[in-house]
Amino acid sequence: MGGRVSKVVSCCCYRSQHHGVIIESTEKTAEEDHVDSYELPAFQEFSFEQLRLATSGFAVENIVSEHGEKAPNVVYKGKLDAQRRIAVKRFNRSAWPDPRQFLEEAKSVGQLRSKRLSNLLGCCCEGDERLLVAEYMPNDTLAKHLFHWESQAMKWPMRLRVVLYLAEALEYCTSKGRALYHDLNAYRVLFDDDCNPRLSCFGLMKNSRDGKSYSTNLAFTPPEYMRTGRITPESVIYSFGTLLLDVLSGKHIPPSHALDLIRDRNFNMLTDSCLEGQFSNEEGTELVRLASRCLHYEPRERPNVRSLVQALTPLQKDLETPSYELMDIPRGGATSVQSLPLSPLAEACSRKDLTAIHEILEKTGYKDDEGTANELSFQMWTNQMQDTLNSKKKGDNAFRQKDFSAAIDCYSQFIEVGTMVSPTIYARRCLSYLMNDMAEQALSDAMQALVISPTWPTAFYLQAAALLSLGMENEAQEAIKDGCAHETSSSSGH
Repeated sequence: MGGRVSKVVSCCCYRSQHHGVIIESTEKTAEEDHVDSYELPAFQEFSFEQLRLATSGFAVENIVSEHGEKAPNVVYKGKLDAQRRIAVKRFNRSAWPDPRQFLEEAKSVGQLRSKRLSNLLGCCCEGDERLLVAEYMPNDTLAKHLFHWESQAMKWPMRLRVVLYLAEALEYCTSKGRALYHDLNAYRVLFDDDCNPRLSCFGLMKNSRDGKSYSTNLAFTPPEYMRTGRITPESVIYSFGTLLLDVLSGKHIPPSHALDLIRDRNFNMLTDSCLEGQFSNEEGTELVRLASRCLHYEPRERPNVRSLVQALTPLQKDLETPSYELMDIPRGGATSVQSLPLSPLAEACSRKDLTAIHEILEKTGYKDDEGTANELSFQMWTNQMQDTLNSKKKGDNAFRQKDFSAAIDCYSQFIEVGTMVSPTIYARRCLSYLMNDMAEQALSDAMQALVISPTWPTAFYLQAAALLSLGMENEAQEAIKDGCAHETSSSSGH
């Protein structure tokens, strides 16, 4: 797709099946088929344990939502079975008391599949736990790129692409019977591996069964929501208008203030100074006109999503330039492992050189356990603790002597008692499993090591070796890159 923007073309007639009804239309976008036929696994229910492992035990280091762990609902990044990158939203325990309602709502949103959305892959509903699982988008939010950019402001053609893709996302959702979107704002727009903007699926569900639809500043809330407390499709259009203002100004301007500037024709105050010379007066005027229509006080006077798509399509520029070039961000997966400075362990794991891995782990010993292993108390003198320590000692001897079957048995006895946690024990048993051609078990141990120590490079590298044994070369390369990123970060003191 490479960021190519769709153009409206006419065609004879197309038919699509939706809830058993055949819909016919005489016009479609050139990419509509491509957008709607986006292939992903079907929506599924995950176990809590799967998601705990995927997020390294819901580690603080994996939080990606804006208010960190203080937010009532926290979003984590993770990897499902060390392969597919995911975003996991964990709700406040009181958010959805009725599991049936939560499942129904999640399954409904989970039927949607579009390249304009970060799609919902599944959910978890166990005991009091309520979690949503979506595609992970690695390149930040629109809020970050508009309001908190570091090296360069977002270019005009990219801003136009963002609002068109967003309008297309809303049009797709509306066509599938999900016209309501809660709290549409710049934090809900995410950028994928290719830097194409996508609308977060999380906003298609409320934060709780009876929760508010808007959590942002009241100055940005649709006027009718203030009166009735209810969200309508027209309210979503109002919020789209506030996003148009964000994109135009590079600031989060309250709609009332923006409308005053528009009435006074004070467009200079409304447009981002970083965009000087990048667009014509006509283009700026058209976007301002569209924003003011979306922000109309009377909901029925606002445009519908289809007309937003039609108004924004002819404004598009640089159609052939991929989004990652417009954003000046390296394309997802573009860095090859060969170009990275690999440590000896990373290099050995990338070649699945098990003998070299064994030498390095043996030499490193337990020094990486500092700060993660539990302090031993007087309990260590009890018989059970003494047995546990003996099983570890026997495991270490077997590991040193390369008797990997015995090492597995001894380390398993140590782990089963569960008195102490040690990422190194999991790393050693992981390699022992690999030596015995037990790649699935090895992968599981590498993931368990990350639950104890979420940023430990060794665990990522061993994950890569296990993935290579399972024939998953691309996933192995990703694990090597993750390990390198954490190793670089720790050596530079971050």
